[in-house]
Amino acid sequence: MSSISKASLEQSTDQLVQQSALKTGVRWLEDWRLALLALAGLWAILYLPGLSWPPLLDDVDTVHAEAAREMLLRHDWVTLYTNGFRYLEKAPLMYWSIAASYKTFGIGNGSTRLPLMLTVLALVLATWWMGRWAYGKFAGFCAGLAMATSLGLFVYTRFLIPDVMVALWLTLGYHFFLQSLEEEQPSRLACWGFAATCALNVLTKGLVGLVFPAAAIGLFLLLTGNLRHVMKLRVLSSSLVFLAIAAPWHILAALRNPPQGEARGFLWFYFINEHVMRFLGKRVPPGYDTVPLVLFWVLYVVWLFPWCAFLPQALAQVPARWSEIRGRFGPLDRRQRANLLFFLWAFVILIFFSFSTRQEYYTIPALPATALLAGNWLTMEAASPAGSSARRAGLISSALLFVIGALGFLGGAWLLSVSHRPIPGADLAELLKKNPSEYNLSLGHMLDLTPQALGAFRGPLLATSLGLLLGTGLNWFLRRRGRAMAGNAALAAMMIALIAGVRISYATFSPILSSYALAEAIQKQFRTGDVIVIDGQYSDASTLNFYTGIQVHILDEPRGNLWYGAKFPDAPKIFETPKSMAALWRGPETVFVWTDKEQPRELAGLKIHELAHSGGKFIFTNRDLR
Repeated sequence: MSSISKASLEQSTDQLVQQSALKTGVRWLEDWRLALLALAGLWAILYLPGLSWPPLLDDVDTVHAEAAREMLLRHDWVTLYTNGFRYLEKAPLMYWSIAASYKTFGIGNGSTRLPLMLTVLALVLATWWMGRWAYGKFAGFCAGLAMATSLGLFVYTRFLIPDVMVALWLTLGYHFFLQSLEEEQPSRLACWGFAATCALNVLTKGLVGLVFPAAAIGLFLLLTGNLRHVMKLRVLSSSLVFLAIAAPWHILAALRNPPQGEARGFLWFYFINEHVMRFLGKRVPPGYDTVPLVLFWVLYVVWLFPWCAFLPQALAQVPARWSEIRGRFGPLDRRQRANLLFFLWAFVILIFFSFSTRQEYYTIPALPATALLAGNWLTMEAASPAGSSARRAGLISSALLFVIGALGFLGGAWLLSVSHRPIPGADLAELLKKNPSEYNLSLGHMLDLTPQALGAFRGPLLATSLGLLLGTGLNWFLRRRGRAMAGNAALAAMMIALIAGVRISYATFSPILSSYALAEAIQKQFRTGDVIVIDGQYSDASTLNFYTGIQVHILDEPRGNLWYGAKFPDAPKIFETPKSMAALWRGPETVFVWTDKEQPRELAGLKIHELAHSGGKFIFTNRDLR
């Protein structure tokens, strides 16, 4: 097919979409300002209600928040610290953004989450803008809609991890690269913009920020027989831009954290242990468990729910025949290039983690790729005439979604029938069945739920069940009537209801995952000179450190987040042994001990007083403070 006929086909597709838009009443999407406001409004509905509540969680949430808090208090924007220990395993950009938010708005739940929520908004708008550029106005909006309402994006912005920021830089970087393909001599903006996004990604999550785009773009150029394009990307000046942004922090971190004492310095820990050894599954100390490979791939599809139902059709639009990819019948047009690159974008990330340690959320940076592919196909479906193969495929996917929605409704109805409202004031932790072997998985605590515990979630469960049934049913009905765009709106409305249910459930479950209530109880009684002790790892109750602002002692050997920092000569001496703990307990200061045991073995033989308990966790003291 000639490039002229391809351009004509693209133009006719856009015209059909515009005609469909007139019929379905969404012509307003042609105005980019209205489309932007619609997506921003949807983001506000979905994400702003959870900005300040519930409280931050133990482990990664407050460990990262504390690193940003100490960055601000120490005025040290190079070396991360948490609980007074060097925290060298993470790249700094997310922490810089949170520390800047603290400096502007003060330290609190809302200011902690604000940078991540703004990143979500930026990602939604970047996905929309890229889809608009690659496929057209309506496809861009559908892609932005899919991104904003995807289940995984919401779930994995409930705590502080940088993966959504990685997704943002990848989206912008791939956009710059696609632009460079259409320029005889790629502009400085395209080349330097791509280099800058790669550098920002390295500052966000380390070397994967460079590996992912390099691998996807390398495969793209290799498959299309266009490797010479690399030399057009202003390699020298682009490399200087990359180094100017990415190198300074790495150099300063290495200089300020050289090998000393038992520590081998920043360079070994950050590059060898946290990159190479983590990839090989030999990181010291071991981190999270690895999600089974099949589950990892399945969850990637689940995170794009409900738009994953249209992925088979969307993937069918990716150039697959060798002759087509190599341009034997004419060069790939903009839409085809975008389809191929977006597929490779997701493929590289999935394959990379298939051979490495992996968590459920490691696929989040690939979500915009599939959202864009889905947005392209959803628009093609809307532009197709009644009775066409695209309309039939959309109807089949909608019917399958309806079956899933009906099964979800029946499952929710059964759970409601076997659950019972808990006694008022009952601690949710008493209704759970603990599975500590699963807690290394990011959603491992969800496996603790029992039919009795589900009684605390009856409202969200009812709303979610009805939302699934009504949303998928209405979508199927509207698509049967030939109103695909209205069907998409029904799915988006369903996700508003489902995400609201998830948010309410998350707040209900938060006492299990957070020690905030216990931190409040300590703050009311704490006096200068008193001591807070965690019976376990620091991450088990890092909430206490963040909310009280007091350095906590650890009744354990150095492990987890503090393991490497404890090897430096300037590490605080806050690790207690049973012997030192007994002496501290009998001393003049009030000692507050956090534990998840009703009768902690470490305090056996000592006179203890319970100050507070919440979520299956306790605060014991050496004095009766009630």
